[in-house]
Amino acid sequence: MMKKTKLLALLAASISMPSLADTQIIHAGTLLAVPGEKPLSQQSLIIKDGHVQEVKAGYINAADVGDDAKVIDLKDSFVMPGLMDMHVHLQGELGPNNDSERLRMSDADVAMQSAHFAKKTLMAGFTTVRDLGAQSPQHIYALRDAIAKGWLDGPRIVASGGVAVTGGHGDVDGMRHDLLEKYTSKTICDGPYDCRRATRRAIKFNADVIKITSTGGVLSDTDTGTGQQMADDELREVVDAAHALGRKVASHAHAAEGINAALRAGVDSIEHGSYADKESIKLFKKNGAYLVPTLLAGDTVKQMAEKSNFMSPAIKEKAIRVGGDMMDNFSKAYRAGVNIAFGTDSGVSRHGINAEEAVLMTKAGMSEMDVLQSATVNAAKLIGQSKTLGTLEPGKYADIIATNGSPLADIKELLDVDFVMKAGKVYKL
Repeated sequence: MMKKTKLLALLAASISMPSLADTQIIHAGTLLAVPGEKPLSQQSLIIKDGHVQEVKAGYINAADVGDDAKVIDLKDSFVMPGLMDMHVHLQGELGPNNDSERLRMSDADVAMQSAHFAKKTLMAGFTTVRDLGAQSPQHIYALRDAIAKGWLDGPRIVASGGVAVTGGHGDVDGMRHDLLEKYTSKTICDGPYDCRRATRRAIKFNADVIKITSTGGVLSDTDTGTGQQMADDELREVVDAAHALGRKVASHAHAAEGINAALRAGVDSIEHGSYADKESIKLFKKNGAYLVPTLLAGDTVKQMAEKSNFMSPAIKEKAIRVGGDMMDNFSKAYRAGVNIAFGTDSGVSRHGINAEEAVLMTKAGMSEMDVLQSATVNAAKLIGQSKTLGTLEPGKYADIIATNGSPLADIKELLDVDFVMKAGKVYKL
């Protein structure tokens, strides 16, 4: 009979676990340490305690760093900072069975599914995400904290608390009346002072960012359009209350009047921005706010509306109209010099295919380098974490991905990320 110690050693060796050596050296064939700057050839990244300690030209030997150093050979790869998605919904995926799933799945089931989607997202090369809306915020906060503690594998999560007006996008809809009462969030509000209360409540229960819905939405199962829904005074109170408590505000917005009202109120980002006009462009640039385009969501709902029959007439009309218009409007905003931060609205699209957004962005005229900047440098600025994320410079987290070819030559390289490290731990090699 095999000795117990030998059996345990074999079992341990058979389990694939993320690695975190005391010191690691990545030999990078091509290194884009700072998206926006020129990539360099034959570089060494020295990583210690989960952070980038130093970047050196040439391939240095482990012996030059320390006896415990581990070398990771990426000499044939393109190496860059981990990608960041500023708009995801980890608690679900859009599909024909959503209504029955909501009734059949317990909160515990949803939590387990969220962990599964988080792992898929990380393995696709996205090491940080901003989750902007969940049917159970407390479970997203728990997932965020579990990942931060190392209990679960997933991207770093910036988790939102949602504030919306009664009957608007962000409120529950499409159910019988008793269920509408049951599922209505305590952060649904009416009037400026009630929306101030709702904002403070969301922050009290651990929201990292406030998500509002200044306009109607495509997937609201009501015939209420995509125009402005939150009043100007409600928007101002939410933003003022959030900023006073150190939180940024992201606003879902499709129609121009809702985009402009949110920007005048001082929001930090506009999600979708489908019908931004000339006034919107001026306000974006004046305020330094970011556009998070979510082109993948628009493409997804348009295709679903055209090819399937599970959407209600109210949703289908909006999906075809808005989904078909998003690319051209994004192109105009990009050409005008609006700040862009990468975001997909994954959960509308499937989790793990987040990089499809990058392909759509280039189709709309964005350069490959600008796409990479939007998913690294710009995203880190949006969430106020430029000191620790977004580039591979000394002192920052060792969030690193690698691809076989250069995404600067072919953005589709991001669809097949070959190496993933987050905070010094290797998850994919």
